Formats: sequence, structure tokens, C-alpha cells
Amino acid sequence: MNLDYLRYFVKLAQVGHYTRASEQLNISQPSLSHAVRQLEEELGVPLFERQGRNTQLTQFGEEFLDCAVRTLATLDEGVISLRRKAKGEGLIRLGFLRVLGTNYVPRLAARFLAARPDRQIQFTFHSGRTQELLEGLADRRYDLVFCSRPAPELGLTAVPVRAQGLVLIVPPGHPLAGRAGVSLAEAAPYPMVCFSRDSGLRAVVDELFDALGVRPQVAWETEEDQVVAGLVAQGFGIAVVPEMDVLHQLDLVALPITAPPYRRDFFLVHDDRLFLSPAAREFRKFVLSGEDGCPGGPL
Repeated sequence: MNLDYLRYFVKLAQVGHYTRASEQLNISQPSLSHAVRQLEEELGVPLFERQGRNTQLTQFGEEFLDCAVRTLATLDEGVISLRRKAKGEGLIRLGFLRVLGTNYVPRLAARFLAARPDRQIQFTFHSGRTQELLEGLADRRYDLVFCSRPAPELGLTAVPVRAQGLVLIVPPGHPLAGRAGVSLAEAAPYPMVCFSRDSGLRAVVDELFDALGVRPQVAWETEEDQVVAGLVAQGFGIAVVPEMDVLHQLDLVALPITAPPYRRDFFLVHDDRLFLSPAAREFRKFVLSGEDGCPGGPL
């Protein structure tokens, strides 16, 4: 069905006069008459009937008018929405590791919006583990994710944007608490609170101990880094955890790890094979250009 004909039909229904409707549409009256006849032939019912010099809808025309108005309104809304998105407006769906959700990602989003006050841009925020985030990216639930480095065979584009160190946390009064720094070899004899085996950090910590030829004394396992820190603060053991704000809020001591050296990188990841909206592309450029005022470095 011709969309122009639908618009002509709605205008004629509103005006109720062929001459005035054609003038407002900026088309000839014969063109308007032709459009109405085409619609009536396609629908198989009369849409208008004459009433003196004016024109009014038939019962079929009244029923079709409601449908035409809703159809055109929906179409117009879609056109407006797409035009806004083409200008860099719309929704940006972010996935990120929880450790990045306290400060880094919210700060990025806030500064991005503050620099574009005239645009209608919205974010959705989802936290999870790296594997969950990458699955969400593959399922097109996220536009961009901030996580650990994805496996090369996934074919994703990953750019490092932040780095984070690891520390050894111990309860106050622990034999290691007074040290300025500690090797993980010195920590191995003590009971440890460790990340569960399905955590990406568990593999990292195990590799660090393996590099020194020692094995940690695993006493407890859990999934969340904040839970690990809470257990250490209550004397359940010691632990290797990322540097994070919550450590300053608990009764524990965080010690720099002197050996082996380690730095955890976080990556901004997206899939070049999938369409990325103009808004998401612009946000990615914003992050990678350092426009947020805090280019790559420690959290």
C-alpha cells in the first residue's frame, strides 16, 4: 500500500474537501482523486461519499482512518528514532566486571553524557564475570563490554583501557601484617581464602603461586572478591585480591606483592562482525581517546 496515498487519505478525511486538501498537500486535485480511487480499489470498499461540496467518510472510511493514523504515527516515530540514532543518540548497552562498576564505568558514562547535553542518550548497565559478559556480547545483549582479555579464537576486538594490581590481604595482627611488601612464597604456608575455580581470578592466582613453585593452602572458596575480603577481615585466612575501594572500609591490612610481578589488564571489547550503533561507536571512541580525562592506567 502506497504510504503517500495513506497520508492523502488522512488529510482529506481531516479537511473534508478535495480542493482544500489538495492545496494543503501541495498536489493537484486529480492526483488526490486518483490516490483515493486507488485505495478504494485496493480495499474493495468506498472510503468517501459526497455531501454537497464537501466530502465525508463512509463507515468503511471511518474504520480505516483509525488504522491509517496509527500506522503513520508508528512509522513517523520509527523514522524519528532512526534519525536520532544516526546522529549519535539512543541506547548504549554496557556490560562490565563488578570491580569496574564502582567508579570507572559510571564515571565514563557520566562524563560522556555531560559532554553531550543536547543529545538523547541512555545507558543500560550490567555487571558479571568475563565469560558471562562475552556470552552477552555474542547474544547481542550488550554493545560493549569491559572485561578480562577474551580468548583469541573468539575473534573479538579487545583494547586495554585499565590496569589493576593485586595485593595480599591479611587480618590485623597476622604475622605478615607489619611487612611493607611480601612475596607469595612467604604467604603460601598460611590458610587462604581463594576464589572459586570457575572464577577467572582463581586461575591467575594459581599461576602466580606456580611461578614460584609453591602451592597455597586453600581453606575456603567463594565467588565474589568483596566476600573474600570480608572473610579475611573476620580472620578466616589471608587472600590475594585485586586492589579495590572496599579494602579501605574493612579491618584488614593490604600488602603489595613483591614477587612474582603481576598486572591485571581490563579490555574494552566489541565484535567487529556485528553492527554497532553510532552512539555506541562514539562512546567507544570517547573511551579509547582518553576524553574521559583519565587515560589508561591503574584504577
